[in-house]
Formats: sequence, structure tokens, C-alpha cells
Amino acid sequence: MKNDYYKSIGKTILKAIILTPGIPFILILGIGYYYFTTSIQTTSIDNIKRIVEDHRHMIESFMDERKSDLEFVMNSYSPAELVQPEKLSKILLDLQKKSDAFADLGIFNGEGLHVAYQGPYRLKGKSYKDAFWFKEVINRNYYISDIFLGYRQVPHFIIAMTNTVDGEKWIIRASIDSHIFNKLVEKVRIGKTGEAYLLNTKGILQTACRSGGNLMDKPLDNIDHIEKYSGIKSFIKKDFTGRKFVYSTTWLKNKNWLLVARQEKADAFSAFNAALYLIITILVIGGVIITAVAFYLTTRIVRRLERVDLEKENINQQLIGASRLAELGEMATGFAHEINNPLQVMKSEQSLMEMILSDFKENGQLPESENLKELEDSMKQIEVQIGRCSTITQAILKFGRQKDILDAKLDAQDFIPEIVNMVTNAANDNGIAIHQEIENRLPPIKGDPAQLQQVLLNLLNNAMYSMVEKHGVQGGELFIKAESDDNGKMKIQVRDNGVGIDEENLKKIFSPFFTTKPVGKGTGLGLSVCFGIIDKMGGIMEVESKKGVGATFTITLPAAT
Repeated sequence: MKNDYYKSIGKTILKAIILTPGIPFILILGIGYYYFTTSIQTTSIDNIKRIVEDHRHMIESFMDERKSDLEFVMNSYSPAELVQPEKLSKILLDLQKKSDAFADLGIFNGEGLHVAYQGPYRLKGKSYKDAFWFKEVINRNYYISDIFLGYRQVPHFIIAMTNTVDGEKWIIRASIDSHIFNKLVEKVRIGKTGEAYLLNTKGILQTACRSGGNLMDKPLDNIDHIEKYSGIKSFIKKDFTGRKFVYSTTWLKNKNWLLVARQEKADAFSAFNAALYLIITILVIGGVIITAVAFYLTTRIVRRLERVDLEKENINQQLIGASRLAELGEMATGFAHEINNPLQVMKSEQSLMEMILSDFKENGQLPESENLKELEDSMKQIEVQIGRCSTITQAILKFGRQKDILDAKLDAQDFIPEIVNMVTNAANDNGIAIHQEIENRLPPIKGDPAQLQQVLLNLLNNAMYSMVEKHGVQGGELFIKAESDDNGKMKIQVRDNGVGIDEENLKKIFSPFFTTKPVGKGTGLGLSVCFGIIDKMGGIMEVESKKGVGATFTITLPAAT
């Protein structure tokens, strides 16, 4: 039943010890994890956005520079000069020195006829009046096309612009090398898995896609709902393989092309994953430590409770024993009173018998004989035994009168032997030799005789118990020594050769209810009460002991003034 009780308490304590630090620990980790990962995700997405924005500016700058190059040519040369092959060839070489993205250069009249051309293809004389790009540049005066094949059947895009001279329109057009432009877009690097590409409004690739997708094809990870918007959009989406990617997209300002940058989520949030693993590790290690400490503390607390309950039970038994001893002391005092009265009568009768016997002898009524001599010896023995009984009853009465505390001068030369005599018979019965060493000129001490008697009797009885436990009924030696020290104080030593006291128990030997005796043999009150009595008398009580050798109790008392 008690085991179930302690198990129940242990479970409650264990839960409390685990939950008390565990809940705040998990909350702190959870909150830290939320804010830290949110910060990492935001930082990662912002990083991709920044790269997209920088890359957009680079592409737009590239387009603006090519437009400026053509504007410079158009404003610097007349149509008559531009149609000259040598002149146009030199202009193309100059443009290619500035940017190798220029693949060729052509001049068109207002009817769409290719009047001059410099490049790797035979395009001079071809008519482009029905071409989509030609119609757009006529309407807008400036146009950048999507990637298309054209007459050359090679993917490329063109930059074209118009000028009016003498009322006639003419067009200059440059083809941009798609491979060089593709490298410009592709060179963006975002982590290990990042890439960038361009889409037109129909979702057709304007640059190649490293993860799969050629020019003028739709990308494998098709982006739905392509619509014009300002700024940069970011989102997370699965590709055709089922892997999640972080996307950032933005429209170019000078062309309806959508710049797309993407990075695998695991790569983009690698710091997030590292933080997650770290937090899981901390959580596991912290949980193990908290649980281990909780089990350790719970075990100690439950064991301590068991010890406290056991000590409480022992104390209750000791209190019962102490109350019985107190009752027995009161009964002994009553018995001593009752015995003392008949002893006084017996003593009176014995004295009367001695007087009568003496009168008979003087009157010659009882002649000297062996019988008379034996009778006289018996009368003397009766007197001795009556005196002995009287001494015993007086000692019991003196011990029992502890309520009346006296403050008297005590002479150790007389007081100590009187107390030793009270245990002499018990010592003899147990084969214990008593050695007394008392100085002749000891200073008197001041205190209550009954209480000091109680202290010394307790020490003598404890010593005899210890010696009997070790030696049985032969071999015990009890030493009682009284002397004065250099300060004029009196020291009383009680030394035995009994079992001794453990070093651990020496620290609590004067604690109330502490005893080394088995249950029923001691209350644990004797030495604590003795220590209190000596302390009230202004003295000191000390103990020295070695296990298996014996114990020495020393009482130091101030001299009476």
C-alpha cells in the first residue's frame, strides 16, 4: 500500500519537474524557431528579389545601350551613306567592337524593302512589308521583337527604329545574337540550384532554361496566369518533378518580357533547415537532460520522503517510549516513597532490638556464646542492608525531583563517587571494571544536583551498554576522570572501550530523537537533554570517538564563584 502511495507521489513530482521547465523551454524554442525561420525565409526571398531586380536593371541597361547605339548611327549618318556597303560594314564593325551582341545590321525603306545589309546571311533585296516586326516599328517608331526564326530560320530577336528624311521613312534594324543575350541572362547564380530566364506574354521562352526548355518552347515548369504588373512577385510552387521552388518574377520596363528567377526551396532555405536541425537537436538534448534530472530529483525526493516518514514513525515510537519512561520514573518515585516508609519502621525496630539485646547482655541474662555472636552479626547485617536500601530510595527520590531546579555548589570529590556507586552493581554484573581518577583539590561547581546526576548517569549507562554490546559480560573498562584545567574550570571525562560511534553519526549525536540503539532500546532523548542541561549550566559537552575503539565524553563546567 505504501509503495503505491510513494509511486503516486513520484509520478506527480516527476510530471511537475518535467513540465515546469519543459513547457517554458518548448515555448522559448518554438517562439525562437518561428521568428528565426521567418527571418531566414524573409531574408532568402529578399535575396532572390534583390538578384532579380539587379538582373532586370542589367538587361534593361543592355537594351537601352543597344537602342542608343542605333540612335547614334541613325543621327550620325544619312540614308545615302548607310546604303553604301563599305560604310555599313564599317559601322557594324564599330558596333560589334562596342558589343559583340550585334549579329548583323540592315537598312529598310518605307516599303519594307531590305536596301542594304551587312551580316552572315543573304537578306538584301528581301521584302518585309508583311512582317510583324516591320508593322510594329512603323506604328511605334521603335520596336524590340520577341525571339523568332525569320528568313534565316535561326532564333534571334531584333531592335529596330525609324527616321524620316525629306518626307521619306527609312528603318535601321540590328539583329541581336541570341546566344550572347542568353549568356547575359543565364549568368545569374542563385545558390546551387538557382537559374533565370525570360518569358514573353504568351509564356514562350526568350532565353534557354538550364533545368529544361529551349528557346521558343514553353518551360517545363509552366507559370500560369502571366499578366502584366509592376514590381516583383515572389511565390513558392512545385515544378514538374514535384520539387518546390522559390520564384521571383518581374516585367522588364522597355519590353514585355517577364524575368523569372527560381531556386529550389531546400537550397534557398538551407539556413532554415540547419536552424531546424539545430533546434531539434537542442530540443532532444534538452529534453533528455530535463528528463534525466527529473528522474534523479524525483528518486531523491521520494527516498527522502520515505526516510522522513520512517523517522517520523520512529519518533512516534520513541515519544511513546519516552512517555512510558516518564511514567515509570514517576512510579519509581512513588515506589521509593512507599519503600522508604517501611524502611524507617524497620530501622526503628532494628534500633529497638539492639537496645533490648544490649540490656540483656548488661543484666547478664544473655551469656556470651556463639549463637549470641551470630545474632549480633545478623543485627549488624540488617542495619547495613536497611542503610543500603535507604541510600537507593534516596537516590531514586533525588533523581525524580527534577522539577525543583536548584542552584547549589557541588563538590566533585563527593558527588561523582556517589553517582558511580549507583551503577556499580550493574557494572559488576556485566564484568565492567570502573576506574575513577578524581583530583583532590577540584574547584566547586554550581548547578542542580539532580540534573547533573541525570547527565552523568546517562553517560555511564550509555558507556556500559556500548561495552556489553562489544565485549559481552567480560572485558569492559569504564574510566571516570575529573580534573581542573588551566582556566580554573572543571573537566569531567567518561571514557569506555565499547563499540564507538561512526564519524557520520558524531555530527548528529546530540540531535533530539537520534539514537544508534535498536527500536525499544533507546529514545534518542538522553544525550540531547544532557547537552541542554550542560549548556544551561554554562558548560560545554564534547565527544570524541573511533569506531571499534570506544568513545570519550568530556564535560567542561565553570567553577562556582
